[in-house]
Amino acid sequence: MIAIKILTAIYYCFYIYMLMICARCLLTWIPGINWSNPFFAALKSSVDLYLDLFKKFIPPLGPFDFSPIVAMFVLAILQNVIMYGTAFLLSAIGLGIDKIGG
Repeated sequence: MIAIKILTAIYYCFYIYMLMICARCLLTWIPGINWSNPFFAALKSSVDLYLDLFKKFIPPLGPFDFSPIVAMFVLAILQNVIMYGTAFLLSAIGLGIDKIGG
């Protein structure tokens, strides 16, 4: 039971962060957005911290910036590695998903 709750929490943390990246990318298309608004400033600072890692290596091609796509792809891979690693560790210490109900 606890294993499923831990894995679900990890999954939703990654999912929410991917949604934040999508929201940040979509908001850049709105020309009059006020980035000094506390909500938008928090979104920008938390997402740009991760996206800037990829913007260093992937320059924009004209008006198109492909770094968020690569960043989300890497985040999805990292999510799977962490999810399967956590499931493996939890089953190794006896809290595995196969122990549910029995």
